[in-house]
Amino acid sequence: MVAAVVAVGLVAAVVRPTAGQGPASAYKAPRALDGKPDLSGIWQVLNSASFDVLAHNASEGVPAGLGVVEGNVIPYQPATAAKQKQNFEQRMTADPMRKCFLAGVPRITYMPFPFQIVQTPTHIGIAYEYNHASRIIYTNGTEHSGVDDFWMGDSRGRWEGETLVVDVNGFNDKTWFDQTGNFHSDKLHVIERYTRTSPDIIAYEATIEDPNVFTRSWKMSMPLYRRQEKNIRLLDYVCLEFREPSLSIDELVKTKK
Repeated sequence: MVAAVVAVGLVAAVVRPTAGQGPASAYKAPRALDGKPDLSGIWQVLNSASFDVLAHNASEGVPAGLGVVEGNVIPYQPATAAKQKQNFEQRMTADPMRKCFLAGVPRITYMPFPFQIVQTPTHIGIAYEYNHASRIIYTNGTEHSGVDDFWMGDSRGRWEGETLVVDVNGFNDKTWFDQTGNFHSDKLHVIERYTRTSPDIIAYEATIEDPNVFTRSWKMSMPLYRRQEKNIRLLDYVCLEFREPSLSIDELVKTKK
């Protein structure tokens, strides 16, 4: 009987939510100068979603991951499912990141690099360490620009209590969600949600819609962790595309003549 009670207590201790660890918690973030939740700081994910947003086994150069997609399913249409399979088979050359293009949204958020959020009453800027990428989220009530073909989309934000909700559209069709070929069209529409759930965690969600590729909307979510190192800052990472990696110096010289 005593053993059973102890076992129940241990289970309860394991499953009991930790204060400030979920979006539904009562945690209230510090306030910025305008009274809105302060999201400023340097943040980074601790997952393998940049390799594959779905649950996956480890492989050469790829750590295993539990996945970040709700239900672990991306609802492709039949024709686009075949395209994703083709992308996967050609991923070593077809991934846009292999060509040093911008990662797009939401992929830039879960790249294995930190990013910095800077907040004002009318705009929120995000600077990413990867390849000097950046974006501006307009929180001044302006509408979308109506201009399409953005690598990082066109972002308009609003506050819903403790949550920053960001509506992003105007994408091109040249980015992927991960290295396995999960893709979208230029009709991609992303709704991001940033909720500070503790002093050092932001709960991040991204709802994905694309009527040209998916049968319904789907969602991914993950925590963003504040970087704790003393004097933490964004450093420099510039992607360089090497087209002739197997050539010797002499062969490279000959190709340039």
